[in-house]
Amino acid sequence: MSPKTRPPRDDESPSSLTDISLAWLCHNVEVLCVEQENGSLQLRHCPLFPQELADQLLHTMAQEGVLNDRTVGIFQNMEHLRLRRAHIQSSHLSAEAFRLALCPHKLQELNASHIHSDLTISEILHSITSSKVCRQGLQTLLMNGLRLYGEAGEDSVHASFNTLRGLKKLSLAWTDLEDRGLEDICTMPMLESLDISGTNITDLTPLLNCESRLRSLTMHGLQKLVMPTSSLIFVLSKLQLLRHLDISNDKLVMDGDNLVQQLLERPGILPHLVSLDVSGWRGVSDATVQAFVEVRPGMRFIGLLATGAGGSELLCGDGHLKVAGESNLTQLCEALRRYSDRESFIREVLTHLYSHTNSMDGPQPNILKLVLAGMQHHTDSLHVQLVATACVFNLTVQELVLGISLHLAGTVVQQLLTAMKNFPNHEQLQKNCLLTLCSDHILQVVPFDRYEAAKLIMMLLGNHGDQTVQRMAVAIVSILVSKLSTEEISELGAEAFIMKQLLSIVQQKASLGVVDSTLKFALSALWNLTDETPTACRHFIQCQGLELYMELLESYYAEFSIQQKLLGLLNNVAEVEELRMELMDEDLVEHILSLLINPEVEVDVRYFAGGILAHLTSVRGPAWGLDDELHCTVQEKLHSSILSWSSPEHAMVSYRTLQPFYPLLHISQCSGVQMWALWAIQLVCSQNAPQYCSMLQTEGGTDVLRVLSTHPDTHSDVKCLVENILKILERNLHPASPGSKRANISLQ
Repeated sequence: MSPKTRPPRDDESPSSLTDISLAWLCHNVEVLCVEQENGSLQLRHCPLFPQELADQLLHTMAQEGVLNDRTVGIFQNMEHLRLRRAHIQSSHLSAEAFRLALCPHKLQELNASHIHSDLTISEILHSITSSKVCRQGLQTLLMNGLRLYGEAGEDSVHASFNTLRGLKKLSLAWTDLEDRGLEDICTMPMLESLDISGTNITDLTPLLNCESRLRSLTMHGLQKLVMPTSSLIFVLSKLQLLRHLDISNDKLVMDGDNLVQQLLERPGILPHLVSLDVSGWRGVSDATVQAFVEVRPGMRFIGLLATGAGGSELLCGDGHLKVAGESNLTQLCEALRRYSDRESFIREVLTHLYSHTNSMDGPQPNILKLVLAGMQHHTDSLHVQLVATACVFNLTVQELVLGISLHLAGTVVQQLLTAMKNFPNHEQLQKNCLLTLCSDHILQVVPFDRYEAAKLIMMLLGNHGDQTVQRMAVAIVSILVSKLSTEEISELGAEAFIMKQLLSIVQQKASLGVVDSTLKFALSALWNLTDETPTACRHFIQCQGLELYMELLESYYAEFSIQQKLLGLLNNVAEVEELRMELMDEDLVEHILSLLINPEVEVDVRYFAGGILAHLTSVRGPAWGLDDELHCTVQEKLHSSILSWSSPEHAMVSYRTLQPFYPLLHISQCSGVQMWALWAIQLVCSQNAPQYCSMLQTEGGTDVLRVLSTHPDTHSDVKCLVENILKILERNLHPASPGSKRANISLQ
């Protein structure tokens, strides 16, 4: 089930069985169907669906993006799939597919808003009116965002609204509806609710034909209206049955003609009004609004955003009268709820909300959900995304994120990643998103696609030279990589540009001689990226990473934290047999040997130095290509140094498998090589016995240990380590799930 198409749940309760089943059916519909001669699909075995479930299936298919000319064919089976409420918004349907699959049903509701095809309003009307059962039963019709006619204009398909004799609710917001169309609409005998927001209508006089039945009128953003204010007020005054009126202005301008003032001050106008929206008309006074509301005790909502009104106690929004405005947090939340699909309003609300979110006392998941809804409705609006991401940071900063459900937090993170992808070159937006993502809780616990996030952030990193952006991006990627599966790391490691980006950052920091968090996180990311990933190790070599690391080993000799990360990556390279010859450099080997034998060096560093040397001197893989005396020295020092190591109390490293160690335990290996592998196994088994003892048994490692223990040529020090491990095994015989090999990383 895609998080992008599912609204956030109010709690952590699981999805219903119905939702899960319908989502599964949507994404497997091709497999469950046979193709008809016309290319549409039909279910092979279709049970009788309850009508509500059939409606829900159609709606889910539209939400999940799988409703098209082929898949909609399953609804031609009217014996088993009977529709009453058809929600097909944002789907991909042609006029012919719509007519064949949906119009034969006894539809009561149809939402065909924002369909992603050439389907026009006229074609929808023509298809509906050609079906008697659909024409007679339809009561609600929504076609927001569609064109009235096709490329051929009025000559293409012509149909009249007034043939829909039973229609009660019609919405044509943000269409190219003009005056003649409104005249046609106003002859509909049952029409009670009309939305003509953002259309090309210039004259509302035809509404007088609806005065005996119209109860709801929405005309937000009618920028082409040219009738005098007095004429408009006259028309509205005749609509005595109106309970809802929306004359809000999406341009947020001064009410130069005093339209709102005249409307509110006209005695006896709209006596039954319950809801009034005048948002966007600046210059409205509290006194005028309050006087209007006081004589209409049945009022339950008034929209006052960007009007200047809303500061009085009566209009605060806390009581039975809900107010959308900017005077307080309650009004702002109401505005977010009401205006999620209105870009200019959402932008205004978020700007005011930002100052409130700077001083939140505790988690505000409900406010975060409202901000998220605004972001999801306006993914292509830079202004909305910029302010929204700033609000999201304030609402999730530090401990506030702990009070937000994991599901909601995951949905928010995915939306932040969408904003970063849509506006890759906007530095402040990138900063806002990265600031939010720089949270251990989010990176370690919250569910989201970490692979895609790491890849996206690395791609965006090349667009910005800002040091703050670079520092946050590298830190985030470093932790994300440590949380990926083996398969995901392999895929990420196959992207050469990621290796180049990280090495470039390391080179940049090294040239300045600094030791900061950016350098450490970049090195950790490279270390994890090459973990059991031969392709990434090859990219490292090809990108001159080895030459850079040799320089760093020299220049950061006293920085043990840096040395550990450098040697950790080189140890990953050494595990790849075909790349070992790349490490056969005398200066490099001698430097690593010096770290191995230096008692002042922490065991964390000496361990990885020993691992590199153990692999290079292994009888498996390419033969030793350096001086024989050096070879003997390495073997001798491996053995003697490991005898002096003490196990650290902290978890130094973890492994998803112990397979790389078993070849080093072969009886043909020298004792130093065997001891390094055994010391590593003993370390992890003693620190996490259930996990690694089970791993040893499952992988056959115990057999390898017993062969080594009983062989007459095995060194006594090697046998001692083997016996220690076998004793740990004897004490911990219960199974455990395997872990993952990662460097331990935190933002702290």
